[in-house]
Amino acid sequence: MEEIKEKAIHSFYNGMNCAQSLLTAYSDYLEFDPKMALSVSAGFGGGMGKMQETCGAVTGSFMVLGIYNSKKYADNVDARNATNEMIERFSLYFKSLHGSLDCKTILNCDFKTREGEREFQDKDMKKNICSKCISDSVKLIELITKE
Repeated sequence: MEEIKEKAIHSFYNGMNCAQSLLTAYSDYLEFDPKMALSVSAGFGGGMGKMQETCGAVTGSFMVLGIYNSKKYADNVDARNATNEMIERFSLYFKSLHGSLDCKTILNCDFKTREGEREFQDKDMKKNICSKCISDSVKLIELITKE
């Protein structure tokens, strides 16, 4: 999974949002179309459309878990139920690491304002917080899919 983590972080620093970078990093591993994944996850970065709600690394992880279970279970109900259980576990683990699932709470700034945008840049939150959320998400996906 180190390769997936590196791919996700690289993508994040090269133009993809947090959800896109996480989801597309799994395209080879889970055998799905990375271009479609890029499109589907386009509006989930910055806490869903930069609204700073649910972290994009989290929503990207939820999508990964859905694809994982859709490939594992032939029946949609089984896949959906397994995905919901994994999402619940992922959420508990992620909250224990970052205190919240919400982008604004995790960053403790509103990057929709000039002051918040400046603080985001000055404190290099992309590197110091967001990339850690992505990295931790990959680790949690690995943990949960092996449980």
